[in-house]
Amino acid sequence: MSEDVNAIFQIAAVGIIVAMFHTVLKQMGKEDYAHWATLIGFVIVLFMVIRKLDQLFQEIKTIFLFQ
Repeated sequence: MSEDVNAIFQIAAVGIIVAMFHTVLKQMGKEDYAHWATLIGFVIVLFMVIRKLDQLFQEIKTIFLFQ
């Protein structure tokens, strides 16, 4: 169970860091870089979620196929 909570905290941490980068870059007038930072943060979180979904589907597969 702690692994699930750890994943939630990791996703939240990435979100907070990306929000800070976005704010700082936007204040500096570098809006293009701010948007790129947000996009990169989104891709990182997307890969984290996809990895967790893969683990979930593997668990479901082993439960229903009795492997």
